[in-house]
Amino acid sequence: MPRADLKLLQQRFADTHPPLTAAEAAVESARCLYCFDAPCTRACPTHIDVPRFIRQIMHRDPIGAARTILDANIFGGSCAHVCPTQVLCEGACVDNTLLSAPVQIGRLQRFACDAAHQASMEFYTPGPPTGRRVAVVGAGPAGLTCAHELRQRGHAVVVFDANDMPGGLNTYGIAAYKMTTEFALSEVERIKRMGIHLRGNHKVGGPELLRLLDEFDAVFLGIGLGRTAPLKIQGEQLKGVRESLEFICETHTRPLDRCALRGDVVVMGGGNTAIDAARAAIRLGARRVTIAYRRDLVAMPAFRHEYEGAVSDGVAFEWLALPRRIIGRNGRATGVRFARVRLAGEGRAARLRPVRGGEFTLPADLVIKALGQEPLEEIAAAIPGLKTAGGRIVTDAATGATSVSRLYAGGDCTHGASEEVVFAVQSGKLAATAIDAQLRAGS
Repeated sequence: MPRADLKLLQQRFADTHPPLTAAEAAVESARCLYCFDAPCTRACPTHIDVPRFIRQIMHRDPIGAARTILDANIFGGSCAHVCPTQVLCEGACVDNTLLSAPVQIGRLQRFACDAAHQASMEFYTPGPPTGRRVAVVGAGPAGLTCAHELRQRGHAVVVFDANDMPGGLNTYGIAAYKMTTEFALSEVERIKRMGIHLRGNHKVGGPELLRLLDEFDAVFLGIGLGRTAPLKIQGEQLKGVRESLEFICETHTRPLDRCALRGDVVVMGGGNTAIDAARAAIRLGARRVTIAYRRDLVAMPAFRHEYEGAVSDGVAFEWLALPRRIIGRNGRATGVRFARVRLAGEGRAARLRPVRGGEFTLPADLVIKALGQEPLEEIAAAIPGLKTAGGRIVTDAATGATSVSRLYAGGDCTHGASEEVVFAVQSGKLAATAIDAQLRAGS
């Protein structure tokens, strides 16, 4: 696609749900019933007082509403963009029963957070210095939330991150049509202004982590996960075979006209990241985008609203399609060969059985792997006594404490890649509370 079409690409990557105007926010906030013991608040992993902030919007106090949101979730703006509200707060909204349509909590949350951002509001300051130092490894939502909470309590915090830009998957791994790089970084800046020392381009390995445990009073691990899991089929090394997160990352780090596509794209996987990659490919100009999943729609892990969004964008789906090999010519991928399968059994435990004569090929100029991420086992293996299960770090659910004294963890490295931003934020909050209690107890 020629560079002259950059403006068109930017339009395609515009918000799928534009922000509410002040008048729209007033009307929408008036729909709330302000429930006692509100189910929406209970459904929110960070327990934002939803009725309170909606009432503040109704009374024309969006800045106060933003404070209510950010007190519970410092990444409230990001979550307003990307949180699966349909299955969390809005899914619990009683208006689903009364009016068949929930209050648009996510869009109201965004309205309030945008108002605070545009007014350059600073709500938080560091607490009185305690003389205690905490190292945070990983500058994603879990790590930065933990750092922010600890600074409010007066502890010195140093954050180490392997990437050029902080923010983790908020910055690099969420589809650009959902949230821009600039917005993701603006939320990080709010946290940095608390006096957090951020060391980017600094990958912490196992030996250094052991040193951090000696040098700091506590350490929090928010390291996320590693590379996309391999397909383990012939042709995976061909040019034109990409990892989903790498593909999405480019839409944040390169001009969109340098990412433009022309031909056929096949995305392999059935999760939300597969949907994000497919919808991004459509926006980048691909001729045809197909998601191939080895099971059926019922078993697909992606949220139903994400699937419906992909269908409305024009993404095609091939169900019960098991990849056999990637075919190519002159070292470059030209298609994917699949075996048609059927499910023997019920639910996720159903086994895949090949259908005789069911092999078929999908043409592909670009093949995107979206099979989930592998755990970062190297760093965990380097810590004596650190308990893991299935490649994930085992923690106390209430505190984030690991089996190693003064070492805490949260986010994807403990719960897996299915975790949403809001769950990562809550894990950082819980760990910060536990770390603070430990430090003040002098242990």
